[in-house]
Amino acid sequence: MKKKYIVTGIVLIILSIILGAFGAHSLKKVLIDFPEKLTSFETGIKYQMYIGLSFLWFGTSNLPNVKYLFQAWLLGVCFFSFSIYLLSISNIIGYSFKFLGPITPIGGLLMIVGWMILLFSVIKLKK
Repeated sequence: MKKKYIVTGIVLIILSIILGAFGAHSLKKVLIDFPEKLTSFETGIKYQMYIGLSFLWFGTSNLPNVKYLFQAWLLGVCFFSFSIYLLSISNIIGYSFKFLGPITPIGGLLMIVGWMILLFSVIKLKK
């Protein structure tokens, strides 16, 4: 068991639940005129939850290359989800986070790279 990965997964899951509740209850009322921003916020939450759950799984596995997988997914979810969160609430807090627009796809790419690392790690496993 790799405690660091499991703890990180749990923290990501807890944060996604908190942010999900915030989005469902507070943001829903404020972003009523911007449903696409609320949808984007929810997408960030979903991807964060998926990565958190994945950390729990591979933290208990014997896969090789988990260090690189961890780094790709953690950076990916931070760039992807957290840039979406800030972009979604920019009009509420009165600050434009448009400069983060290019960061979001980089985060998505890093998550894809993580999944590719996982794929190759599984393929390399001996039965």
